[in-house]
Amino acid sequence: MPQSDERGMIRFLAKPALVTAALLAVTPGFARHADAEPRPAVAVLDPDRSLAVSQQAIGRNLGDHRFIDAKGGTLSLAELRGKPLVVSLIYTSCSHVCPMLTQRLRRAVEEAQRVIGAERFNVVTVGFDTRNDTPMRMAAFARAQGVDLPNWRFLSGDEAAVSALAQEVGFSFVKSGGGFLHTSQTTIVDRDGRVYRQVYGDDFPIQMFMEPLKETVYGTVGTFLNIDGLIDRVRFLCTVYDPNQGRYRISYAIVMSILTGVISLGATAVVISRAWLHSRRA
Repeated sequence: MPQSDERGMIRFLAKPALVTAALLAVTPGFARHADAEPRPAVAVLDPDRSLAVSQQAIGRNLGDHRFIDAKGGTLSLAELRGKPLVVSLIYTSCSHVCPMLTQRLRRAVEEAQRVIGAERFNVVTVGFDTRNDTPMRMAAFARAQGVDLPNWRFLSGDEAAVSALAQEVGFSFVKSGGGFLHTSQTTIVDRDGRVYRQVYGDDFPIQMFMEPLKETVYGTVGTFLNIDGLIDRVRFLCTVYDPNQGRYRISYAIVMSILTGVISLGATAVVISRAWLHSRRA
């Protein structure tokens, strides 16, 4: 991963008062006074270690944690098994990065639902500030971000459930000042509940999200033993990103190539079968 991407995954939001104090500290008259005062320890989050923790989570199974959705109902992660799951962790008092990440994810999910189908995967946004991210505040956050898409839930949880989920998906965060230092990541989980891929940043390219999601929905191996598996395999191969339109589409050129290949293989099989039968009769 490029170094700029690693730095971009760590975000911090501070109170305006703290920013002002930092600016005042560079003035000559304030510097001596600041030196005389004990300086509080500042929480840090190492980008290299956070990236390593995030990558080590790939292949890890999610536990059956229980959360409360924005409507007040309970939800167990086990209920979402059987379909790929997109996981995003935010905190509602964040005024910049978390809204940006959610907006970018909203656009990516809209595109994925248009191309793949809204019923083929689920999305959850979990508030990791357990003291403040209540169901009411999660609902307000969703409304503020304009998220009203099917199969996308905004969840609150207790400290045990949120901490366990954050550890399982490799999400790092520490409280610092009036906000949090945290990784900016979106996690894609496969249909069996295993972490499949991490997508970093609050302005990630759509392909970085769509390609692994396509793999988890359609399957990278697939099967030709039934019509549904065959259709999914064709969709996986023929759904491509069009940079001119900035969106995904079905490539009919690839469809025709596949059909031509299937017809050619069928014709070859017929010729070989006839030759074999003729040799048997002779």
